[in-house]
Amino acid sequence: MTTFGKRERSLAELYADDAERADAVAFGRRGALKGASLAAMGAAVGTAIPFAGTMPRGLIPAALAQGAPAGPRMLEFPGKDPLILLGDRPLVGEAPETLLDDAVTPNNRIFIRNNGQIPEPPADADAWKVKVEGEVNTPLELSVSELRSRFPNVTLQLQMECGGNGRSFYVPETRGNQWGNGAICNAAWTGVRLKDVLAAAGLKPSARYTGHYGADPHLSGATDRAAISRGMPIAKAMEEHTLIVFAVNGGPIPHINGAPVRMIVPGWPGSLSQKWLTRIVILDKPHTGQGMGGTSYRIPVTPIVPGSNNNGATFTDMTSMPVRSVLTNLGNGSRLPAGTRQVPLRGAAWAGDDTVSAVHASVDFGATWSPMRVAAPANKFAWQRWEGNVALPSDGYFEVWYRATDSRGRMQPHTAPNWNPQGYGGNPVSRAAILVG
Repeated sequence: MTTFGKRERSLAELYADDAERADAVAFGRRGALKGASLAAMGAAVGTAIPFAGTMPRGLIPAALAQGAPAGPRMLEFPGKDPLILLGDRPLVGEAPETLLDDAVTPNNRIFIRNNGQIPEPPADADAWKVKVEGEVNTPLELSVSELRSRFPNVTLQLQMECGGNGRSFYVPETRGNQWGNGAICNAAWTGVRLKDVLAAAGLKPSARYTGHYGADPHLSGATDRAAISRGMPIAKAMEEHTLIVFAVNGGPIPHINGAPVRMIVPGWPGSLSQKWLTRIVILDKPHTGQGMGGTSYRIPVTPIVPGSNNNGATFTDMTSMPVRSVLTNLGNGSRLPAGTRQVPLRGAAWAGDDTVSAVHASVDFGATWSPMRVAAPANKFAWQRWEGNVALPSDGYFEVWYRATDSRGRMQPHTAPNWNPQGYGGNPVSRAAILVG
């Protein structure tokens, strides 16, 4: 449209450039979509909006909230399905939610999260050694072959999730890779229990924390500091699902995901699951390695002003990850045939140290919610699959909203909670736009 020689931007263009202004234009003073505003919004999303009356003001339509029309940059990496490229130095790739439709995540769909450079693959994976030292009676140096033969082997489905999963949902934007919900996998890991290895080393009474080290060089090339080196309380190290692993899904771990040996610390930030593991140090006080202290993997104990500077002195370490869900059979922007009135949904949900007690879905912008069926986990710390159906009254534009509730009654909130400078813990209700007919 042109007025006085100037072309007016469409609502879709305005949402892409200035979402706040677009919202004011669309909803006006009365805060409801009617008349020309409703027609403009329908044009922006590509069809009529049957539940426009319950669409909240301040909500950017999911169909318009994904940035450039071309979509995200994709990463083509050997042995991987196309991942969303979040960074190339270090390399970071997120799994789209529709790639997480397997009950057990295959190797080609495990996300990539690096903190430094990628080390060279070893000539002999079985000869790779891991040291255990510090507050132990008998320091150990064990090859992968010795780990496999000396200790009971276990295979468990375990969730591994980046601590920054959901970071892109924070407003204002925070530092770090702008993850959606796809920094998660639920693979079948094979290895040995860390507690068995520590028992062989003999923990001293002073053993209180761990510190982990890997072979990945610092991004700068500096040899006097680690790319990342985090640690945890000894109680989590002694939890029977915390593993040193040397296989995944019945075969070798992909090198990009930490081969030949890594840790898996399920339910807690994935940065604890050290890749290319070389050394575990047992300490009498909290570890001070790269990625510890300050605002690194730490969240406010009391709320802070969003967007404010904070050195994290009063923060606490992030431990159990928050409840979250993904929708895996429909992607944002899916188009369904005209006349579709029942839509099957399925996905996965998890809750850190806890389990998921319920999943609900809505197609009327949260005015009503339908319960989904939630399966039990394969074992503790495995995610839980869910499925169900939602009914649609007509053709048009809809948003599937989905949320999980954990075993302690905590539900995914409508906005990312507890803003923090590094964007940890962002687990709001997720949305996917669908167009019918």
